[in-house]
Amino acid sequence: MSLPPVPEFHPIANPDAVVCSGPVRFTVITDRLIRIEYDRQGKFEDRPSQAFWYRQQPVPAFTQKVTAEGIEIKTDYLYLHYVAHPRGFKRETLWIELKHSGLIWHYGDSQKDSLKGTARTLDGDAGNTRLEKGLLSRAGWVVVDDSTTPVFDANGWMTVRDDNAPRSLFGRGKSKTSDLYFFGYADDYRACLRDFTRVAGAIPMIPRYILGNWWSRYWEYSQEDIKSLMQDFQAHEVPLSICIIDMDWHITKTGNRSDGWTGYTWNRKLFPDPPALIHWLHEQGLKTALNLHPANGVYPHEAQYPELAQWMGIDPTSKKPIPFDIANPRFAEGYFDILHHPYEESGDYGHPSEKRIHEGVDFWWMDYQQKRTSSIPGLDPLWWLNHLHFQDLGRDGRKRPFVFSRWGGLGNHRYPIGFSGDTFVQWRTLAYQPYFTATAANVAYGWWSHDLGGHMFKDLTPELYLRWVQFGVFSPIFRVHSTKRAELERRPWLKPERYFKAARTAMQLRHALIPYIYSMAWRAYQTGISLVTPMYYGHMTEPEAYRAKDQYFFGSELFAAPITSAAPAGSTRAEKQVWFPAGKWTNFFDGANFEGNRWHTITADLEDVPVFARAGAIVPLGPMVSWGGIDNPGTLDLYVFPGEDNWFELYEDDGTTTDYIHGKFAITRFALNGNEFIIHATEGDRNLVPVKRVYRIHVRGVEEDFKFSQPGSFDAKTRTYSLEPFEISPAQEKTIVFIKL
Repeated sequence: MSLPPVPEFHPIANPDAVVCSGPVRFTVITDRLIRIEYDRQGKFEDRPSQAFWYRQQPVPAFTQKVTAEGIEIKTDYLYLHYVAHPRGFKRETLWIELKHSGLIWHYGDSQKDSLKGTARTLDGDAGNTRLEKGLLSRAGWVVVDDSTTPVFDANGWMTVRDDNAPRSLFGRGKSKTSDLYFFGYADDYRACLRDFTRVAGAIPMIPRYILGNWWSRYWEYSQEDIKSLMQDFQAHEVPLSICIIDMDWHITKTGNRSDGWTGYTWNRKLFPDPPALIHWLHEQGLKTALNLHPANGVYPHEAQYPELAQWMGIDPTSKKPIPFDIANPRFAEGYFDILHHPYEESGDYGHPSEKRIHEGVDFWWMDYQQKRTSSIPGLDPLWWLNHLHFQDLGRDGRKRPFVFSRWGGLGNHRYPIGFSGDTFVQWRTLAYQPYFTATAANVAYGWWSHDLGGHMFKDLTPELYLRWVQFGVFSPIFRVHSTKRAELERRPWLKPERYFKAARTAMQLRHALIPYIYSMAWRAYQTGISLVTPMYYGHMTEPEAYRAKDQYFFGSELFAAPITSAAPAGSTRAEKQVWFPAGKWTNFFDGANFEGNRWHTITADLEDVPVFARAGAIVPLGPMVSWGGIDNPGTLDLYVFPGEDNWFELYEDDGTTTDYIHGKFAITRFALNGNEFIIHATEGDRNLVPVKRVYRIHVRGVEEDFKFSQPGSFDAKTRTYSLEPFEISPAQEKTIVFIKL
């Protein structure tokens, strides 16, 4: 038996970064981030907390002045003032100036201008879920209060702080201990997210296959039903990369006090040979996951009950239910080793009657939404489940781990991806999801997965389904889903013909976009900037950017403004007011050009998705395929939008392991400089990319009088000049010259 591996923490700050005097301690983590602590007895916390793991950072340049009267600390961006006081911090004893901006924070100032973060779930959402506070604020600063969160002990387990007495925040009442993190960044949102992910941990790289299309539905599928369904997707040329099996994979009619939601034993009536099914799915190029509702514990009908009962010191003949207690190390160890690991291991396929069969489940869908308290004071069991499942899935050090679960709170950016819960099938729910998804970037939680199409109640129109699918293409994770209701149809070919063809094209486009999206996953890992971000990123001083809540940047090159309301009665064309940031922008699909720094009225027919490329944008796509399209492509379509100099780095690795952490990846740089477009030689591990790659370059948003150093053809409908394809090796460099006559 073994618990999930312990993360490598670096909690103790470099002593040179610490300024301490009596009951207060200040740690200059970066030139914009200062940790602020008060403890009456001068006992400070050096263990990692739930969110903050890596306090030992390179010491920034700063000066300090410590006297009996107080402390002054100056960095390049912050000027901290503390007036010594025996009872802790007050507004008049602690304040920080943000140099070069004129902004000042005083201890106790409320965070009225927060730009929000995200929420635990959209369960039952109709477009009005309240969001938690995030790391960005129009005030230019944010304070994260870490005073009461549990900390990790030497074994990597959660424990209470030495003083876990209730505390009042920001000087209201007598606070015995304070542990605050002050982020002062003015309008430099990149610095804020960079510093947060430095001290809290990076957004990890996700496996490449999760960027494809997921099929999921709450339904009593049989083994043959699933195979037939996947074959239907292939026959209708709708690509998938993941097939989820919802909770009916296990026994739900238990014959005892269990309500059947929690389960760990295959339902053999529906799945007579589970390993053969999973093996078959893998042969189709699909990954799979099983749904988990662990909150009700383990009952005697489970195949694993006798072994787990003995492990927990319970007499198996007593038939006593084993309660769910994930904060108990003993239970957690058995929970993983007995209930989960046998399902994950791959190997020879035994007879279904065998007690242990190695099925090779790829990951788990953690569908937990119950209590917020556990046997460890202050520890949310959802947060802990996410942490443990992430660490456990990567226990061999090679498999790239992730969890599929609800948001558990600050620090959960380390455990992508998010399951946003059971939403309503309503236009206003769809209309809320662009804002919800983009705003989560403010806490670095960039990999939300929504129930595309909506989860519950009546289907309204095929138009709503199609618009939800189109939004899904330009969202972090594409996953259709619905509850167990026959009329909630998510198979695109059962929609009217025009809607089916538009949905199929959208889902094929999603797989083609993977090279671009995966490169943005690398950007997120390095910088803390998510794939989907609000329009005020890069435009913090633009009032209109905050009004444009239903549109968002989709990576570094594009912004999307999905249609989230119905077309007028009798029409299929919807209108939308879209804000364009300053500069020149081009419709990604038809090449129409738009001037920025203004609102435009955009009209979109059923097949149209409003997505726009900045001047100079370079967008790499794989080929449109009817199946597959997950791996590093042998043919690459480069869409180039001239008008500004720019560069783009295509990131590639093996897609599934942690080798990227050790430098095993490849980067191909594309550059647009004046009238030259250059494909640079691939740097890094060239064994990860095709030996020869075919490039198809499409210059979009131009007129027919553009000329190029390489022959091609012009499409007036999309204002695109497509060069004839050519093939080069990763070691070669290619320059293309174009001149407007």
